[in-house]
Amino acid sequence: MMKSEGAPQIGFDRFIQLDWARAALRVRAGLSDPDELTQLIEETHSGAAAKKKTRTVLNRLWLEPRPELAELCNRAAAIYAADPRPSVAALTWGMAIATYPFFGSVAQIVGRLIRLQGDCTSAEVHRRMAESYGEREGTRRMTNMVLQSQADWGAIERMNKGKNIKALRAPITLTPDLELWLVEAALRHAGRAMPTSSVATNPVLFPFSFSDRLAYNLSQDARFAVRVDSASNRIVELA
Repeated sequence: MMKSEGAPQIGFDRFIQLDWARAALRVRAGLSDPDELTQLIEETHSGAAAKKKTRTVLNRLWLEPRPELAELCNRAAAIYAADPRPSVAALTWGMAIATYPFFGSVAQIVGRLIRLQGDCTSAEVHRRMAESYGEREGTRRMTNMVLQSQADWGAIERMNKGKNIKALRAPITLTPDLELWLVEAALRHAGRAMPTSSVATNPVLFPFSFSDRLAYNLSQDARFAVRVDSASNRIVELA
């Protein structure tokens, strides 16, 4: 499975409040009217350009996903419509890493640094993002947008005027359906298979807590193919 050539290289160029993402998800799930989202954006934005940029990101996430992500988006909406209690942050995170490689790269870096060190600095994240996306102002600004969004979604805490980053003390817990859905989102972000033993600890999924039954549940779900590679490791990929 290769990453889509249509995936935007950066694209996530706005701070997205979780309330805005929730409103867009509710529209996708048929639980609210599009006019309610429009009104929310009108009330929280000043200037046509800001409204347009926010709407573009929300459209990509929930309202007008890329064709290859439409089914993933529809299942997220179905999970939410069946029970709105599951984490909107988890659903939006999954769509963000699947839709925006840039968002996923920031998540991967933050997750890896936090796992190694317990916390990290914004400077470390910016330096590693510049290695992949170039040392330019746009990279730095959009990395800040992603970090600000991740903080608003409850994944990280930014301290010392945003210079220091740590994960929130309690990981976000997931329902079984949401666990499997998030793994699919992570596989779509990675564009390759993952060892089943490390799916739950993949840095891109650092804000979340997975159950001990995840590997078994993956093996029982027709959307996934679990096999043994040449090194005798059990790996999972999309079927």
